Amino acid sequence: MKHTLEEVKAKIHQMYPKIDKHGVAATVTFDKAKKTYVLDLKKGPHHLTTFIDRADADKCMDGVECIHLGVQIGQFLENFKKV
Repeated sequence: MKHTLEEVKAKIHQMYPKIDKHGVAATVTFDKAKKTYVLDLKKGPHHLTTFIDRADADKCMDGVECIHLGVQIGQFLENFKKV
């Protein structure tokens, strides 16, 4: 892992402050077997999970691009706004 879980989580919250605004709980773990970050978003009884490839996360952290992550989180937040 090039970046710590705390760094990845902080970047996600920095890029998507609506996570906190909408009261969505976010946790980030790393699946060593799949070599991917796991982002869990929870609000009430609703729970959504997305996987962030290590290479994609590194690009995002390095300020190159965050397209995949942005699409995933954007869709999740739209769903949570309705809850």
